Amino acid sequence: MDSTTTLVSPRAADRSPAVQLAIELGLATAVAAATVVCAHIRLPLPFTPVPVTMQTFLVLVAGGLLGARLGTISQLEYLLAGVLGLPVLAGPTLLGPTGGYVLGFVLAAAVMGLCARRGGSAWLIIGVLAATLVIYTCGAAWLCLYSGKSLTVALTIGVAPFLAGDALKAAAAVAVIRLGRKQLARLL
Repeated sequence: MDSTTTLVSPRAADRSPAVQLAIELGLATAVAAATVVCAHIRLPLPFTPVPVTMQTFLVLVAGGLLGARLGTISQLEYLLAGVLGLPVLAGPTLLGPTGGYVLGFVLAAAVMGLCARRGGSAWLIIGVLAATLVIYTCGAAWLCLYSGKSLTVALTIGVAPFLAGDALKAAAAVAVIRLGRKQLARLL
């Protein structure tokens, strides 16, 4: 999928631009809502202020299925809901220990979408690795600033405990993206 174009299918070409825009924004908003649900599927860990959630999985799927533009819009919608103080975040507030991860979701969806549009499983794997690295980088940097602790501590409590689970989520995201592309193409 091209990040500069819309999700275009033969059916989409017959739609008015307003209808196509409504469909695309509806998809982005649905993914933002799913991100909220995934934020509340969480497992607190006693040694870190960062819980295990399903958000990273959904961010990868958002970029991989919707492309860079709509995947990013979905995560911007989620971020905006958090900024407005709606109870959508895994942490207490955007300014809490998990705020950097949420900011990373926006960029990660774009990175995933850009890689996924190149096609093929290799690019999907590169995409999930790069997007996950973006999330970790933003999250660990924010955790350093938030806690006043060293980067080593931030990596120890904000990245290391999540590596194995995120590897499983990345593999699942690749499978869902590959399957979902076919299904999404039929709908659009």
